[in-house]
Amino acid sequence: MADIASDQYSKFPGAEKAALQELPAIKDRLTFIYLERCKISRQDSAFTATDQQGQVMIPAHSFVTVLCGPGTTVTHRAVELAAEAGTTIVWVGEGNLRFYCQGRPLTDGTTLLVRQAKYVSTPRLHIEVVKRLYSLRYPGENLTGLTLQQLRGKEGSRMRRTYREQADRWDVDWKGRNYDTEHFSQGDPVNRALSVANTSLYALCLSVIYAIGLSPGLGFIHVGHQKSLVYDIADLYKAEITIPLAFRIAAKNPPQLEKEVRTELRKEFYTQHLIERMIRDLKFIFDAQDEEFLQNAPLCLWDSHRPCVEAGIQYFPRETENEETDE
Repeated sequence: MADIASDQYSKFPGAEKAALQELPAIKDRLTFIYLERCKISRQDSAFTATDQQGQVMIPAHSFVTVLCGPGTTVTHRAVELAAEAGTTIVWVGEGNLRFYCQGRPLTDGTTLLVRQAKYVSTPRLHIEVVKRLYSLRYPGENLTGLTLQQLRGKEGSRMRRTYREQADRWDVDWKGRNYDTEHFSQGDPVNRALSVANTSLYALCLSVIYAIGLSPGLGFIHVGHQKSLVYDIADLYKAEITIPLAFRIAAKNPPQLEKEVRTELRKEFYTQHLIERMIRDLKFIFDAQDEEFLQNAPLCLWDSHRPCVEAGIQYFPRETENEETDE
């Protein structure tokens, strides 16, 4: 296919790319929208979702995440709009079990990313972050003096107790967390509901982490996986949000369980102001200030004697004068 001259791109229909400062802050956006069996494209500053029943317009700057379920087709222009709007596109598998991809961070700076790398690679700072993460799960409790092994045991007991309490409350038969991604539909209602709810929570966490310029692969409690930090953050909210909701809906066992879980979970994310909570918790974890979450940072060159030097300049050694020597 022949190349298209760069000036021809301007002829494509669509609104001009918004400046970084003009994009809505991550805390002011809606959590996610789920689409399946449709074609996702772009018209001006909106996504369009088209199927046999018609077309709907979706404002791109209003959502953190677009979940693309089975049967979705996404055009190049839609991905272009997502990148401009800082919206994460996540492809989810059958049953809403898997998620992928990333969007454009809402920051040009790397201050938080550098700090994250420092905290991960420095054992003393790493354990401090781990304790901060656990302290968010036990507000008001004094965790001083507990070892990492004791904290893990305490968390394990809390989660087992949470599952049992919800099972008793909603009179749901609970035999433990057990599911098979290859045969998802054969699972019991509560495990299916938990999987769908947790995957949606992971997708939202992934979007927020990307949006503020952090790396999802540099985790603290969870390590060694490309989404380690996603699991660290998501675990802060499961006992309060996804687990109770999954048991409540599983108790009804509706015919479209997965759809109802996503619908009710989106409402729960909104009423709980979950995005704002995530931002607040991430600020606490990384000891960050508001201005570090939205930076228009210049590109610099590393220098061993000062923080950085300006990029975009051709540097060359100074010419040394030839000194005359007497023979």
